[in-house]
Amino acid sequence: MTMVSVDLKPGSGGCRPILEFLAEILPDTRAFDGCQSLGVYQEGDGEALVFIEYWDSAEHYQRYLDWRTETGVLNQLVDLLAEPPVIRITEDTGV
Repeated sequence: MTMVSVDLKPGSGGCRPILEFLAEILPDTRAFDGCQSLGVYQEGDGEALVFIEYWDSAEHYQRYLDWRTETGVLNQLVDLLAEPPVIRITEDTGV
């Protein structure tokens, strides 16, 4: 299993426009092949948003990320941020 965390720092518009955008696009993410679960969490008073995602494999996540890039959705999200997202892809160690 692969866990992906994505850190987002909201731009000048704050969290609200990002959360509204995510409400539109995340049903497709959750239905994407290999996505086991995805949660969105807010840090503090909106200093950051964090995604915690579980995927069947890193390859499944990469196919998803490629799709979001090709369709322009990733660029739309980045436009709402103060800086590019930080994506961490980690593998279960089995310990």
